[in-house]
Amino acid sequence: MAYDLTKPYGRFMAYMNMQLEDHGIVRSIYNNFYALPGGMYRCSQPSPAQIRKYHRLYGIKTIINLRGENPHGSYDLEVDTCRELGIELINFNLYSRDMPSVEEVLGARDLFERIAYPALMHCKSGADRAGLGATFYRHFRLGEPLDQIRELSPKYGHFTIARTGILDFFLACYQADNARAPIDFLTWVQTRYDQKALTEKFDARSRLGTWFVDKVLRRE
Repeated sequence: MAYDLTKPYGRFMAYMNMQLEDHGIVRSIYNNFYALPGGMYRCSQPSPAQIRKYHRLYGIKTIINLRGENPHGSYDLEVDTCRELGIELINFNLYSRDMPSVEEVLGARDLFERIAYPALMHCKSGADRAGLGATFYRHFRLGEPLDQIRELSPKYGHFTIARTGILDFFLACYQADNARAPIDFLTWVQTRYDQKALTEKFDARSRLGTWFVDKVLRRE
């Protein structure tokens, strides 16, 4: 841990970092929290108080941290709170400005099969990585067709006009291939998907949108 939570000063500094540097003060007002079918929830980075609330209300047994380990106080406090409540915390990295690797897609499929539910997944803002994670969850766990899933949406604060639109492009490339020659998603990922070539093909369609998401909203 970056912060010594056993000491009052260390805990205070972790909270200050969470609220100011990691924008927790915004998430304390709006946590972008939504329920998915089957005992899964999605949100932005939860504070210790929010973790306790969701544990009390929904019986959360597992939290999937899509940010992975990071130096922010919010991470140290999350680890500490999950340990206190007996919640399993799983660090599973997804990225908002890169197409997922084959290993990440397969890892997500396996993850949703083995965790204990009810579960909560989150990134920083609950918009991009949480949207991709929720898409994988609905497809792999619930069997929903990808073209019917709307978890990457402005409803959650996701923008296709910025670099974050690469996630939509990834899914659109599969759907285009599937329309030409039907193939299930996992087979496509393992046999046809070329992460490097499609990344090079992608073009963020609005410099203004990218500036807004990266510099104003300061998304990860």
